[in-house]
Amino acid sequence: MAIVQLPAEGAHPAPRSSLRKIAIEEHVLGPLGEPEEYLEHSIRSGVGRNWAQVAYQRLLDLDSVRLEEMDAAGIDVSVLSLTSPGIEEITDPTTAIGVSKMVNDFLAEQVASHPGRYQALASVPLQDVDAAIAELRRAVETLGLRGVLVNGYVGAGDGGSVSYLDEERFDPFWKALSELRVPLYLHPRAPDKKVQETMYGGHPELIGATWGFAPETATHALRLAYGGVFDRHPGASVILGHMGETLPYFAWRIQRAFEYNPLGKNPAKRLQDYLAENFWITTSGNFSDQALITALLTVGADRILFASDYPFEMATDAARWIEQAPISENDRRKICYKNAEGVFGIA
Repeated sequence: MAIVQLPAEGAHPAPRSSLRKIAIEEHVLGPLGEPEEYLEHSIRSGVGRNWAQVAYQRLLDLDSVRLEEMDAAGIDVSVLSLTSPGIEEITDPTTAIGVSKMVNDFLAEQVASHPGRYQALASVPLQDVDAAIAELRRAVETLGLRGVLVNGYVGAGDGGSVSYLDEERFDPFWKALSELRVPLYLHPRAPDKKVQETMYGGHPELIGATWGFAPETATHALRLAYGGVFDRHPGASVILGHMGETLPYFAWRIQRAFEYNPLGKNPAKRLQDYLAENFWITTSGNFSDQALITALLTVGADRILFASDYPFEMATDAARWIEQAPISENDRRKICYKNAEGVFGIA
């Protein structure tokens, strides 16, 4: 005998279908799209060639498959950015300046040619701080880009010197970001060659997103906090992907251990305070209820932004997860679009 279904004449046929989404870690290669260079970089970053080839094709597409996946996921707007290793691995400052201009012009063209669907984060040549400030201002004030994305440290990472953004020479850049009131997305990049050869020797599977990206990016973020960047520039905003690169989970332990042994550092606030006041966290590539709840308990729903990490993740998986996550409907809307509207000024 068939089960008799109780009538529900007032039920909405698709209760989540109208939930707006703005996705803010969605990558492109743009004019840097040489296939062999990208595949070699990907393999060095701990992925297989077959997977990298599919990701490469998805990176290049901006007119068809990407938009179809956005529609299937209910993503109104994707905030585009140049993927790792980006401008940051270029060693020659003059080359970095020219390439950053080319990338930002490309991004602005994509935004203009896909009205209402794309926004973008600029790439800047931090090899030359003055030039980076000039390009930041051009990108934001002239091209209309919504902030900047930095792929980890500045330098080739091939055994040479690398720079992190807590160094005082970058202070004028942080000042410019604060004056423009735009955020910096601190995006992962594979650890440099020395670390890969020692810590990850014999374990290439751990170099990239499986593990190596998180401690590399989290350490950079901690350098900003304990290095006084936010004390010198309290208006600075930094976005961390992948649900905070492990920091929400480990913040109490980090701060506790630091207080026992500060070793000459004297930040004005606790790590938890910086996380709640100067950092934003995104859901990119970390579609986990447990991770989301930890982030909510650490920074609150007002500091979390939706992202899928396209093309390295499926936007449809990201959307399905956030639509069903065990959180309040008000928090869901903040995360999916309201917070991004405020951070990026997206109507």
